[in-house]
Amino acid sequence: MTSTPMKYEHTSLAAAEFLDVNLASARFEDVNLKSACFENVGLVGATFKDTNFGGATIEDSNLEGMKINGILVSELLDVYSKRKQQSI
Repeated sequence: MTSTPMKYEHTSLAAAEFLDVNLASARFEDVNLKSACFENVGLVGATFKDTNFGGATIEDSNLEGMKINGILVSELLDVYSKRKQQSI
């Protein structure tokens, strides 16, 4: 598989499928991914800034080391779990 950097501007790729694609170090700016599905995707070291996650769902995923606004998600989930146990 060759790697030729491409730049797409003002382009619609609606309903496109990306299978066995390497997007390492790719940059996404002003991109609409509404209702997109990501499965078996590596996001190690990825950064999301000024991103709308409203209504987004994360399921069956490795969250180890993931941070939201500098806070480890594992710590947030641990605090949530402890508070939930206390309210029972």
